[in-house]
Amino acid sequence: MSIGKIKGANAHGHLGWVTVRCRICARLEDYTRAVIYVCPECMKKIPAYYCSSCAKVLHYKCPYCKTPLVTLSSFLSGK
Repeated sequence: MSIGKIKGANAHGHLGWVTVRCRICARLEDYTRAVIYVCPECMKKIPAYYCSSCAKVLHYKCPYCKTPLVTLSSFLSGK
């Protein structure tokens, strides 16, 4: 049995663990470096992430249910 390093998508430093795709422009964003907005109501059903530029165009409201958008960090912390 090998005890070597983990490689590929299962590696701890792989960007697939920290990147999300914007629902509007399909831009890949790293949520450890960029501000990502989410809809708290739509996150119960679908992963609805928005980049900062699309959130500004949407006037910080969800295009589906018109709920105010919050940042991903405040959503995860439960505020």
